[in-house]
Amino acid sequence: MHVRWNYETRAINCMMIYSRMSQWMNLLICVLLLKKIEGLYVGITYVRNAVAKGAVCLDGSPPAYHLDKGFGTGINSWLVHFEGGGWCNNITTCLARKNTRLGSSKQMATPLAFSGIMNNMRQYNPDFYNWNRVKIRYCDGASFTGDVEAVNPATNLHFRGARIFLAVIEDLLAKGMKNAENALLSGCSAGGLASILHCDSFRALLPMGTKVKCLSDAGYFINVKDVSGAPHIQTYFNQVVSLHGSAKNLPLSCTSRLNPALCFFPQYVVQQIKTPLFVLNAAYDSWQIKNTLAPSAVDPSGTWKACKLDINTCSPIQLKTVQDFRTKFLNTLYRSTNSSSKGVYIDSCYVHCQTELQETWFMTGSPELGKTKIAKAIGDWFYDENPFQKIDCPYPCNPTCPRSDLDKQHHLDGKEKKRKEKDEWK
Repeated sequence: MHVRWNYETRAINCMMIYSRMSQWMNLLICVLLLKKIEGLYVGITYVRNAVAKGAVCLDGSPPAYHLDKGFGTGINSWLVHFEGGGWCNNITTCLARKNTRLGSSKQMATPLAFSGIMNNMRQYNPDFYNWNRVKIRYCDGASFTGDVEAVNPATNLHFRGARIFLAVIEDLLAKGMKNAENALLSGCSAGGLASILHCDSFRALLPMGTKVKCLSDAGYFINVKDVSGAPHIQTYFNQVVSLHGSAKNLPLSCTSRLNPALCFFPQYVVQQIKTPLFVLNAAYDSWQIKNTLAPSAVDPSGTWKACKLDINTCSPIQLKTVQDFRTKFLNTLYRSTNSSSKGVYIDSCYVHCQTELQETWFMTGSPELGKTKIAKAIGDWFYDENPFQKIDCPYPCNPTCPRSDLDKQHHLDGKEKKRKEKDEWK
């Protein structure tokens, strides 16, 4: 069952209340407080008829999503959100995912907690709370871009992410999205990358006249060398694109100019996207610091281990390297988001993904940039009330940032936390 990252903290606070109040009243308050922050749990929908079209997870199981229907003024508005979860770049890493929730709908949690941008309460999600909110589960390993017809019987691996995307959208159109007045395609991490790569195609699948925009949360992965000087992330993405047959499903505006593997990097794609796009990212994206800049493979002695866990422990030399990463990140961003239709919210927090966590999306104490919380900036941008293009000052200038990295706690249960900590690239 999904548990929020600060569940334990709130439980401790509840125990303190417990010592001062009657037992039954305290228990009731604790349950209500936890439930209020958690939001609702939403059941899973399997797109079983997609199997006949070959739109399947790595293990051949049907794709899946969670839908909480809109109400009131949001009944014809749709938020479609891609789940994240990294990628697999070879047979070994894909086999490792095959029998997990990232490779099989048979292993997915049901129901799933909706929080942050998926929350159904106005006080925690003021602009999208009553929309039809959909979370597309991620089980293909290539940001919904793969499409390889052949299936090796020895591995039974299916690389069909692009088909999953189409099958789910077709299912949603039949369930009312064909009447959409507003639509926002979003995603976190690998899902944030998917929301960029599929942005224009999503708009093309919706009715003319629908107000369509896209949001990428922590999906702006940059092409930068690691601390050893090797092109680690470029090599990795090249392997992903090659294995999954992704090239034909990447934006033609990019693949017609560059090697398809480069088109997995937003910096080569975003400028040509015609649909309005909002880029939400940390300048010190914790996943990229850990896996792109200083992957374990180039740090066998563990010199970077403490720094990657807590940016406050970085040595002066390491901090300079991290600041240089921020500079490179911003340079690529400047070149690709110089359009009034694009929103930009780049804070100086050491985090990865901020829309799905209530703590970072919209609460008292949530991060702010220009005195504006993330939810407010994105909502105003979507409704054309206020364009938002702001970049934070360098670390450690923003006191509203969380004091610890939320990445390894993001949507993970206890077993997944331990597995993720071992899951940096070899």
